[in-house]
Amino acid sequence: MRRFAGRAATRWLGSGLIVGVLGATGCSDDTPHSSAHSAGAAGTPSSGNGGGHPTVGGSSSGHAGEPGNAGQGTNVDAGAGGGSDATPTAAHDLVIYGCTSAGVIAAVQAKQMKKSVILVCPETYLGGLTTQGLGWTDTGDNSVIGGLSRDFYARIKQAYDDDARWKQQTKVSYSHYDANADSMWVFEPHVADEIFEAYVTDNALDVRRDEWLDRGQGVEKDGARITAITTLSGARYAGSVFIDASYEGDLMAAAGVSYAVGREANATYGETLDGVETAAASGHQFATKISPYVVEGDPTSGLLPRVSGDAPGVDGQGDKRVQAYNYRVCMTNDASNKIPFAKPDGYDPKQYEILLRTLLAGSQHVFGKFDPAPNKKTDTNNSGPFSTDDIGMNYDYPEASYEVRKAILLEHETYQKGYFYFIANDPRVPADVRTKMATWGLAKDEFADNGGWPKQIYVREARRMLSDFVMTEKHLRGTTATPEPIGMGSYNMDSHHTQRYVVHDAAGDYVRNEGDVEVNPGAPYPISYRAIVPKKTEALNLIVPVCLSSSHIAYGSIRMEPVFMILGQSAATAAALALDTGVAVQDVPYADLRTRLLADKQVLGNGTVPDDFDGTVVDDSVATLTGAWTTAAVTKPFVGAGYQHDGDAAKGTKTARFVATLPKAGHYEVRLAYTTNANRATNVPVAIEHSAGTANVVVNQQTPPTVAGVFAILGDYDFGTSAAVEVSTLGTNGYVIIDAVQFVVK
Repeated sequence: MRRFAGRAATRWLGSGLIVGVLGATGCSDDTPHSSAHSAGAAGTPSSGNGGGHPTVGGSSSGHAGEPGNAGQGTNVDAGAGGGSDATPTAAHDLVIYGCTSAGVIAAVQAKQMKKSVILVCPETYLGGLTTQGLGWTDTGDNSVIGGLSRDFYARIKQAYDDDARWKQQTKVSYSHYDANADSMWVFEPHVADEIFEAYVTDNALDVRRDEWLDRGQGVEKDGARITAITTLSGARYAGSVFIDASYEGDLMAAAGVSYAVGREANATYGETLDGVETAAASGHQFATKISPYVVEGDPTSGLLPRVSGDAPGVDGQGDKRVQAYNYRVCMTNDASNKIPFAKPDGYDPKQYEILLRTLLAGSQHVFGKFDPAPNKKTDTNNSGPFSTDDIGMNYDYPEASYEVRKAILLEHETYQKGYFYFIANDPRVPADVRTKMATWGLAKDEFADNGGWPKQIYVREARRMLSDFVMTEKHLRGTTATPEPIGMGSYNMDSHHTQRYVVHDAAGDYVRNEGDVEVNPGAPYPISYRAIVPKKTEALNLIVPVCLSSSHIAYGSIRMEPVFMILGQSAATAAALALDTGVAVQDVPYADLRTRLLADKQVLGNGTVPDDFDGTVVDDSVATLTGAWTTAAVTKPFVGAGYQHDGDAAKGTKTARFVATLPKAGHYEVRLAYTTNANRATNVPVAIEHSAGTANVVVNQQTPPTVAGVFAILGDYDFGTSAAVEVSTLGTNGYVIIDAVQFVVK
């Protein structure tokens, strides 16, 4: 057995993307010391602060994206840490690191599957962003949110059914309360917190809070198997399977799992929305040409704060930059419950000169995302060209040491508190904007132990695992099949800005933002089990439902809190099955995983047809394919997340083989699922391999299926405990559709 030291070994790609090979480390100054910074804030031990905040163009950690400088250091994050209740523990079936929404839900699922589980939390609170201000849930199509994720939002609705919850307004006056709905998607932070705490109490979960992974020496491995983790307090947690549910992927990295930070080039995965996006960056953009210089129009006066002098890069090219973070602040304009915006320590009005010039040019953007929550509160998010996103100030955060992260968080907090104070108080701000902002403040009854300020920053993206399978834009758009679905996503492919730079053109020099992308994938899409398990050579018993294997732009859609809960439940289910069958997490039988997920009301298709058909169903997502097939989800109904077609091209080069394990030998009716259209082939060859040989039938896919409008009957055949059906495109006269094959015992 060896203790794994996560010293960084990195390589510099031509695209500028950071790829971690042996795990992130950071700087060597990671002994916590006292601070007034938010207790238990994400990414930092609760007892320390890293000192002064970085300015544009600099950071106390160095730039994580520079060649040879990505997260390097010695004695990383070593030292005494928090956790007064941290004691040595007996080995558990499952050790979960991170008390995000994914982590808590994973623990609940593990307990429901009769596994011993412990939650080891750097946080002092539960639920991550869901309890820390993000109450305006990014749902997309909420019909594909199932399982315990759906249960959470149903509990939100049940809480607000109680009239006693409504102190500043009545529920009938709140537009997002529907008495007839089964769930509610907007809520106050403290209500979400109560529900997560109830999950812990109701399921008797063992939770160890303020326990920070020793990222330098705190992961023990026997070959590719993690055996225990140790925290800065000295507590050791042994287990059979581990889940990294953190937003940063610290356990994943310290365990030696490959990962990426930054944006891939479009060419890396054949995408169109990744990498630098200067030409397409129209959202949250400056409407007028704002001078970037201290003296307007005079380059010799120097750049204003929060403007980079670096070139933005070439469109479509990858880089080290990370989409901006902010705090999702809960505010109110109810005078009886309001804390006025205070001047923060370190306040510098010069930091907001670009904002001032924008407001003086007539912009009213600062009120654009005061999304209404119950009881006259908000979930306040970034809106417009200069807002609560601290653009360009988080590049080092994903791989930084705890101490450097503290400095970055303090900088963000100071910036955002100063932003509100500046607008509400600076006499140069237009009077109508200043007066309106002054009517708002922090909610007294939220985060009362932290002055009304949330403890968790919105880490929109940090590390992303690099596994054998990577979710990409093509999977989300449905042009490439996604194997082994364990949940669904549906929100926009959404990236916030990554940089603010200077344009030099015939119109002069002016400020622009870059990085914003807001593109709908077109329909709900499946997320693969393969995306949450590492390469088998790197970790046999680790599952990563948050920092999963995904490109930057695909992660922009997947990264929503309801999806993290979905993936957390699926991760715990897979962990339990791995324990039950004695296999590596990569070898969990997908058929067993799918069966349990469906039994627990997870949604693995887009809800157009039931997932629980009789008999044995083999979906196209697990079929063995030859040739290039195209995924689609246009014509309904279909099985699962969608279907595939041959593009009516390259006839004879494409096949789809559906292999089934049957519950017993016997006589079965065989059915083929496809969607009909006038452009479908009328002569699709289908071969059924049965006990007596092979039967060849021809299917007219312009004829509607007769079983539930989904399946066409191919015939009755005798089988042993295995069966196979192969669909070919040879000689066909139109589009060939593959969706699913069903075997029903007669």
